[in-house]
Amino acid sequence: MSVDIDITGLPQERVTFGPSPLAELGAALHVLSESGHHPGLRGWAASTAAGLEPDLLSRMSEAEFLWRSTRSDILLPGRPAPSATLARELDMVDELDDETYVGAALEINAAGCELRGAGGRSPLVDDAARDAALERASARGPRQLDFAQRLLRDPAAARAWIRRLLEDCDEAFFAGVWQRVLPQLSADAAEKGELLRRRSLTDALKAVSPTVALEEDARGRRITVDKLSHARADAVQQGVAPGVTFVPSAFGWPHLIVRHAPGWRPVVGYPVASPEVRPGPGTSELVEKRLMALAHPVRIRLCWELARAPCTTSELAKGFGMTAPEVSRHLKALREAGMLTTRRHGRYVQHQLDVGVVARLGGDFLEAILR
Repeated sequence: MSVDIDITGLPQERVTFGPSPLAELGAALHVLSESGHHPGLRGWAASTAAGLEPDLLSRMSEAEFLWRSTRSDILLPGRPAPSATLARELDMVDELDDETYVGAALEINAAGCELRGAGGRSPLVDDAARDAALERASARGPRQLDFAQRLLRDPAAARAWIRRLLEDCDEAFFAGVWQRVLPQLSADAAEKGELLRRRSLTDALKAVSPTVALEEDARGRRITVDKLSHARADAVQQGVAPGVTFVPSAFGWPHLIVRHAPGWRPVVGYPVASPEVRPGPGTSELVEKRLMALAHPVRIRLCWELARAPCTTSELAKGFGMTAPEVSRHLKALREAGMLTTRRHGRYVQHQLDVGVVARLGGDFLEAILR
């Protein structure tokens, strides 16, 4: 399985590398929401969160589905070359029309299923997309349901609220972080760009990650990103500046983010460092039980989804095209192996992968399901 970016006929100079303050802020916010995905950054996440004002933490929690389970398209650069300043990139986001913005902000994926309605329509104009977005937000809790309702009811006010939140995060902690990581990210992007110019796209992609490759056959030329999902993007689509943007991140590992939605320039966010996941102790019997629980392709896919965010049984059933009892049986096997955590939000019961437990099964498995 992979995400494929069609670059047939694309000039090489349209493949660009560059750091993005907006993308890095999104990555940092994700780490603060899901520090379990990032063992090497837990200390940073804990100390940063401890220094934030309660009101800012509360607002971050309210809007966290913009960056927690999947990275919203509005948090990735929209132009061929990322801007040098967060303010400029936020200005670019402000240029989006309401339908595009709201559709991207509320696209909370379940098993790769888009919630923008038939033909990629926005929840602002498509009832099915609206109902799906509100149901998904409701499962995240009342505050995020309220946020989604406000975004649908008054997009202009909600968009201003989100921009102010990102600006406050910048002032509270991110400006210092960006100043610290920018030299590393700039050097990495320059190195990849030099590989592209002096050697080949294949070499540049290999330097990004061993899971990114160039494929050429009778169907054309494409960049493939190995992920536990299927998707396709077009780097030469109508109405969008042609090309692919690669964005390095100091907060990325183990994630490899790919924006592939129609109408958006494809973006690949990749980590500049891969800290080791240190295995913990576990009995042979327990390891065997957990591996047996994973000896089914559906459960691997469930892990892929549950590693990103808590999901209800009905969400998973709808996303995977299965019945709720079928999903429940697979969840039971994972739960009995001690690999899931469960919590209740009102009438919703959410399940999530225990990343710490899975880490002890091996860094390769963990990286694959979080990539």
